[in-house]
Amino acid sequence: MALIIGLVILAAIVLFLIALYNGLVQLRVRADSAWSDIDVQLKRRHDLIPNLVETVKGYAAHEKSTFEDIAKFRSMAMQATTPADRAQAEGQLTMALKSLFAVAEAYPQLRANENFMSLQNSLAQIESDIQNSRRYYNAVVRDYNTRIQSFPANMIAGSMGFQPRQFFELDAPTERQVPSVKF
Repeated sequence: MALIIGLVILAAIVLFLIALYNGLVQLRVRADSAWSDIDVQLKRRHDLIPNLVETVKGYAAHEKSTFEDIAKFRSMAMQATTPADRAQAEGQLTMALKSLFAVAEAYPQLRANENFMSLQNSLAQIESDIQNSRRYYNAVVRDYNTRIQSFPANMIAGSMGFQPRQFFELDAPTERQVPSVKF
């Protein structure tokens, strides 16, 4: 009888550990998926930017430094791999886009351009989608980090290779603002 009770307790512990491990794996996969969603939105943004720049270039060819900054920061953002690096690069890109829209304000004929208005509206939608993706990613990372640091999961998380994830955070308060695309 004691053997049966011991086996039942052992089986319960094993099932508990399996469920705990699977829960951690599920959160890790959700975090990876959420990061992928951010990548998709940022790629959409990165793909839109050259079209936007080319449209503005036709009207403001003498604003070369603004266009060079956007190209440089877009490249940096596309090459960043960690959430911290990506957040910093995306913040710089956002500031460069604000400069681009400031340039565009000086050209009333550009603001009336249908292609520019369409690109501008697309960028506004993408910025909203990026914000939603970041929010979801950070929520998943919060849940994941909480789980791997909470008892009893913390007892097996470290030994099984579960490491805390970085939040996707912006450093400067000005980077937290969505670029204004209204004219």
